[in-house]
Amino acid sequence: MAEATCRVLRDGALEGELAPALTIKDSILSPLAFHVFDYVLSQLSSFILAGKSQSRGLVIVAFARSPSYYIDLMKSSGIDGVSLDKWHLFWVRILDCYTDPLGWKHRLKENGRIGSSPDSSFGVTVFRDVRNLEKLLSGILELGKGIVGQGKDRFCIAIDSVTELLRDVPLSSVASLLSNIRCHGQVSSTFWLLHSDIHDTSTIAALEYMSSIVASVEGLTQLKNGQQGLLEQNLRKAKLRVRLKRRNGRVRLMSEEFHVEQTGITFKSISSEEESMAQTLVPKVQFNLDLSEKEQIDRSKVVLPFEHQETDKANQIYDGRRSLMESQNGMATEAEKTGVTENSSRGEIVYLRDSDDERPDSDEDPDDDLDI
Repeated sequence: MAEATCRVLRDGALEGELAPALTIKDSILSPLAFHVFDYVLSQLSSFILAGKSQSRGLVIVAFARSPSYYIDLMKSSGIDGVSLDKWHLFWVRILDCYTDPLGWKHRLKENGRIGSSPDSSFGVTVFRDVRNLEKLLSGILELGKGIVGQGKDRFCIAIDSVTELLRDVPLSSVASLLSNIRCHGQVSSTFWLLHSDIHDTSTIAALEYMSSIVASVEGLTQLKNGQQGLLEQNLRKAKLRVRLKRRNGRVRLMSEEFHVEQTGITFKSISSEEESMAQTLVPKVQFNLDLSEKEQIDRSKVVLPFEHQETDKANQIYDGRRSLMESQNGMATEAEKTGVTENSSRGEIVYLRDSDDERPDSDEDPDDDLDI
């Protein structure tokens, strides 16, 4: 299931459609979304280096962790400078929004209150004004274009924490930023991380609505009523539920269990026994959705009032003029055929249409020509 999610991000977007977007969310009861984020990041990096991905580069927007962490992550995953020399370019860029997100350290350096340090290193760019989202978007796109150029090649964008960004920027501005990223013609795919228990339901719903894939990290062991705190089991293993929306509009729901180890995370499919136990928790409906054979036979015998039941006689539609035309031609009218006369207790309704152009049983409004 996690591999299927990575393949969707790897394949990217078709010409003229939005880039696939993945939201990875967790809560304090199972804070393991960062491990899933690192797994997706490592998988996409491997696809890019192997030339199997639509994207030709990767831009990491670091809000929650330092750039050195991601450099060490690449090396621990077997991705180092040797692989970079293979492509003769630096295929990954890091926009550092972690070191000095609001520019306070830079101001203290200018005043001489703290010592100076290099602003950026090779492949890492320090960004000091996260509240200016127009400048942030421009910085992200410039780093991506610096990898793939101005042509039709695409790049992937990874944002390690939208939660950190929402601390300083309103939701509407963040939603506009993510939408502009997905709409850009050179963006292959994007994914971000979200801590769901920090935000209200409207914020979570808005970010999930903008995502084509939503991966939720849930604890395997639930707290009992009145119990508070973290369970140790939920710090080592959890369940990953994925809602994937395909191009044809269909939604696929998947679930998988994963364990956190020193070498990374390992995924394991949920057994059929656990799935059957989960199905027993779903309430059963009190009615049948299908008809039995006897019910189908009984339904076929029902006489509908609007159907013509005389099978040996052709259907005739009375158009309102037959009596007049038959009397003019010297033919017997329906009233004479049935023995009904003017002196009879039964009568006949004679209806003459205003126009011969109107078809019988027309759905047109007879008052359309009125000038009101």
